Amino acid sequence: MTARTGGRRLSVERLTVLYDAQCSLCVHLRQWLMKQRQLVPLDLVPAGSMEAHRRFPGLDHSGTLEEITVIGDGGQVYRGTSAWIVCLWALAEHRPRAHWLTTPAGRPFARATVLAAAKYRSLTAAPCRADGEGACAVPDPESGT
Repeated sequence: MTARTGGRRLSVERLTVLYDAQCSLCVHLRQWLMKQRQLVPLDLVPAGSMEAHRRFPGLDHSGTLEEITVIGDGGQVYRGTSAWIVCLWALAEHRPRAHWLTTPAGRPFARATVLAAAKYRSLTAAPCRADGEGACAVPDPESGT
């Protein structure tokens, strides 16, 4: 995939997926992504975590907790529907579907899927556990804490 940045095209060699580690659907999709054969390597990092802040200091991290955000190694930022599509594009088995989802016929389907996931997430979200500074604490996905 190439993205336009400042009038020039950048190829994508690696993607970082920022996901909500407190969302059961998001954690499930993280695990699913990790099991897929990746044509473009995916780094899966909890949104709002110290690691996310370290990697992307200029990013609006509160926004990354509202919707999936994917960042390309060239600084490309994909949010919402585009982020889901770029995740599929990175996977060997799903790249053709990702291309279809960018077409006029596929885009409404991609958007509806993202809206359905957001609705599910809002209905099943656990209450925010505040850290010492009033922000939501981001659990460690490996330890479950």
